[in-house]
Amino acid sequence: MKQIAVAAAVVNQTPLDWDGNQARLDATIRAARAAGVSVLCLPEMCISGYGCEDAFMGAGVPAGAQRVLFDLLPETADMVVTFGVPLLYHNALFNTAAVAVDGQLVGFVAKRFLAGDGIHYEPRWFKPWKEGQRSSVRLNGVEYPLGDLVFDLGGVKLGFEICEDAWVAARPGAALAKAGVDIILNPSASHFAFGKFETRKRFVIEGSRAFGVSYVYANLLGNESGRVVFDGGALIASSGRLLAAGPRLGFDDWHLTKAVVDVEATRMAQARTASFYPEIGEPQDAYVRVPFAWPAQPVTPPSESVPAWEGSSTVKEEEFTRAVTLALFDYLRKSRSSGFVVSLSGGADSAAVSCLVALMVRRGIMELGLEGFRDKLDYLRALNEKDGTSMVGELLTTVYQASANSSTETQAAAARVASALGSRHLELDIEPLVASYVAMIEKATARTLSWEQDDLALQNIQARVRAPGVWMLANLRGALLLATSNRSEAALGYATMDGDTCGGISPIGGIDKAFLRHWLEWLETAGPEELGPMPALAVVTKQHSTPELRPQDSNQSSEGDLMPFPVLDVIERLAIRDKLVPRDVLSDLARRFPQHSTVLLGQWVERFFVLFSRNQWKRERYAPSFHLDDENLDPKTWCRFPILSGGFRRELAEIHHT
Repeated sequence: MKQIAVAAAVVNQTPLDWDGNQARLDATIRAARAAGVSVLCLPEMCISGYGCEDAFMGAGVPAGAQRVLFDLLPETADMVVTFGVPLLYHNALFNTAAVAVDGQLVGFVAKRFLAGDGIHYEPRWFKPWKEGQRSSVRLNGVEYPLGDLVFDLGGVKLGFEICEDAWVAARPGAALAKAGVDIILNPSASHFAFGKFETRKRFVIEGSRAFGVSYVYANLLGNESGRVVFDGGALIASSGRLLAAGPRLGFDDWHLTKAVVDVEATRMAQARTASFYPEIGEPQDAYVRVPFAWPAQPVTPPSESVPAWEGSSTVKEEEFTRAVTLALFDYLRKSRSSGFVVSLSGGADSAAVSCLVALMVRRGIMELGLEGFRDKLDYLRALNEKDGTSMVGELLTTVYQASANSSTETQAAAARVASALGSRHLELDIEPLVASYVAMIEKATARTLSWEQDDLALQNIQARVRAPGVWMLANLRGALLLATSNRSEAALGYATMDGDTCGGISPIGGIDKAFLRHWLEWLETAGPEELGPMPALAVVTKQHSTPELRPQDSNQSSEGDLMPFPVLDVIERLAIRDKLVPRDVLSDLARRFPQHSTVLLGQWVERFFVLFSRNQWKRERYAPSFHLDDENLDPKTWCRFPILSGGFRRELAEIHHT
């Protein structure tokens, strides 16, 4: 038997943070050596950061990455370590895995399949490498092999699938299996999306079985560059069996997932497979042969360990909680902000945002310890005087802003939620400001404004007047103002621009209202594993959704202004995700919602398409939101739509003749 200790690392990096990225990689490599690891797979673009965007188009990024790579080479003594690095070759940039063996750089494998759909823009920056193509690149006066390569290291063969390579039908792994590869390494930068981890596990486990290899999958971790969240979740499988699975969505800078694989066992498993036939007569330049003395490893049992929440019936609620709290924490510390400010209305959206900040603090202290949490925010000296109970109040300020149309119910709800969370809570009376604006416009236009004639303007001025005060509080504290609009309202533009859309980031802008209300009910009664429920949310969940911008006797509700949120969310998916025309959307709705008449459903379909197309300009201006699933409306990460369009007039006319 030939036992080899392999490890996959997840690392929380930041684009262009050369010193920080190098330090974290250095610490990861040192920890792997201390753990007896012989092969360490680091994530895709781990040196430069994956989210460099158009900075990739400048010479400084590949040059900076090259410097860090060579600085780290001495740390790879007695090990095989792979680094994700952008490489400039023949005036083209390639996404590569650099292979270091015992302190020496021995070659680069270039990514063959680039991710170019959804949130991905890799073809904008990189060129795909062609199958079977091999060359060399000169760095620091030395020629290094580059291309579609297999590394024969002391008699053990290593090959690569780089992230997207494993998601396509023509996976490189099939050719690697024919070349007799023993271990396939997959350095990835695979973003978080609901349920995506199960897909990853399937292609890792099935890849190891179908190709007859051991498979090592590494990934990035955390909110790297603002919108996209990486969930980590390293995986190691062999011959169709999962050997180890690392944690996801954690607050640590890095994490190692280790396993011992049996090379002889995978070789003999291939030999016993009737359908396996090796490639005979491979070109010699396809192999990079380097001597390497593999240390003996003891036989160890598989160490697969998956936390209870991963297999629970509420895994989506758990994923949402962990993804957004990690994204908020990384955004806070990487922007070196002093905390968050939320305009807490007493309704569902602002309560959810406030709860997520409090959960961020509780998760951070639970995972890192109080001192570790403070260390991550060491630029905030005030935290040194705070214990775990008072930490939320130092990092979260909530503000209730009342106009004449606000109710005592929402005022009390906001105060109750703030007290339960431990935020610093303020109450502002904005009615004098609203009245002054109304009086100013009435004087200028020489007419009296009324709800019958000026409904929209009178609603919007209340929302807009709330903005300057919370911005001022955020400025005073050097804090981030969080917007509280959700994805369902963004779809229809049901938000006052420069009012409730104000904020530096929009934590719930990527989630639909129906799920958000469900999540609040879950948080009220159950809550995340190890943290538990927040019963105080009952004062929010029992309310109907209302912006409270019309007089109280109008009984304004969000669903009354729009449509039932479950219907809205189905229309959004059918129209935006599935790209169906109004007639087909209506047909589908009639099957799903038989309790509503076709006429009423048709009105809601028309309302959706008209408002969606009319309000694209708003979505272009919304604060950045976190990417949580592959049904986003953010025009910069998922859903591009023209600001000016025909508004589906012809398509909507068809439903009136159905």
